[in-house]
Amino acid sequence: METLRELIGREKGGVAIDLTEVMLVDRETVRLLALGEAAGMELRNCPAYIREWVAGERRARVSDQKRKEPQDVEDL
Repeated sequence: METLRELIGREKGGVAIDLTEVMLVDRETVRLLALGEAAGMELRNCPAYIREWVAGERRARVSDQKRKEPQDVEDL
């Protein structure tokens, strides 16, 4: 997880992550993917259950942002 966060943070241009072979993720990873996607990162070949979880996390973040300051990828 730390490696992924670090690599995403280093990129200056657009970032795309291919999730074709991903079968299992944890909540921290989903949060990172949701924040990254909100910042313009592209999720390619994302399994449906991960897509739904990311969408739910983004909805939760929007609700949280109405109550407090927005988070960034490095805040996870």
